[in-house]
Amino acid sequence: MKVAEIRIDTIENVKQFVNIVAKCSYDVDIVSGRYAIDAKSIMGIFSLDLSKPLEMRVHSDDCDDLMAELDSFIVK
Repeated sequence: MKVAEIRIDTIENVKQFVNIVAKCSYDVDIVSGRYAIDAKSIMGIFSLDLSKPLEMRVHSDDCDDLMAELDSFIVK
């Protein structure tokens, strides 16, 4: 499993993020406080506080291609 802190703070960014994550075959979760939601769920993402950085958990060790596509969302 890989973990990264991400920021998706606009409606357009949420759409773009979900479109990228939806293409992968493994599970991806977003954690915010005590809530964990499926990163492929646009409604789930909108239920979170997007003003703060979120934790993304990718349930695969072979996800370098996904991490490269999501580079613009990862907080460095």
